[in-house]
Amino acid sequence: MAATYEFQVAGHLDEHWSGRLGGLELRHDGDGTSVLSGALADQSQLHGVLAGLRDVGAPLLAVRMVSEPAGAKDSRAASVGGAPSIDSPVFVDGAVSVDGAAAVAAAGTPLTGLSWPKQTERLTLRPARPEDADAVWAFRHLDSVCQWQSDGPMAIEAFRARFAEADRIAVTLVVEHDGEVIGDLMLRVEDAWGQTDVVDDARGTQAELAWTLHPAYEGKGFGTEAVRAMIRICLSELGIRRIVAFSFADNERSWRLMERVGMRRELHAVADALHRSGEWLDTYGYALLRDDAAVD
Repeated sequence: MAATYEFQVAGHLDEHWSGRLGGLELRHDGDGTSVLSGALADQSQLHGVLAGLRDVGAPLLAVRMVSEPAGAKDSRAASVGGAPSIDSPVFVDGAVSVDGAAAVAAAGTPLTGLSWPKQTERLTLRPARPEDADAVWAFRHLDSVCQWQSDGPMAIEAFRARFAEADRIAVTLVVEHDGEVIGDLMLRVEDAWGQTDVVDDARGTQAELAWTLHPAYEGKGFGTEAVRAMIRICLSELGIRRIVAFSFADNERSWRLMERVGMRRELHAVADALHRSGEWLDTYGYALLRDDAAVD
């Protein structure tokens, strides 16, 4: 029996997205959000809607199960322990909690279908969890790190909320060394550009990578090891054909790493990015094609 869901996203979606998202009913609320609702037959349809929202780029705020199939409560009551999953989301006052939102958002991303954790010679890579926020904040709030980040310095409470946002945590991995979190990574699968008659063939064929490493672990090859692992995941497990990464031109440590892992500079945008220092800085863009890389 189908369950009925409501999906709340930031912003007002155009009406045509209702058809693209399985014919769900679309409502615009006065608080500037959109709510899509409808019956979904199974988890596959639920994952499809989540994937569609990801593709639209609509930040997911909440998921509510308005009605559930008969016997679902008994089934959930029989389960014991375990982290929240798409099959047993956590609901608080009818809405998904922080952990539940992260799990639901992640369910619509390509990373969910992979086996975790990933081991390299010295490191462990795994999907981020909300409880990783404090360990990540410990290095991200440092001036030497924060100067190159999109987000400015923030208090730990604000960072915890930001880190746990569904659209962010769904594409974030953490890097562990000897059980300690020493860095975080972004692996976001994207649609490449395509002409309208072939655009569907370009979906999910590109990935953008980004990384941040604790300064105490720099100069030991950990960043290179972690990024090479992400590239292997993209090429060998996700079937990505093109990988991109971007950096301030002044952030030499970052773009030097891009070159070490075999990426080539394709973009030099002059004074295109406003830094919080007030300066307009240059941006470098690097890329790696599947045909240019050795796939394990």
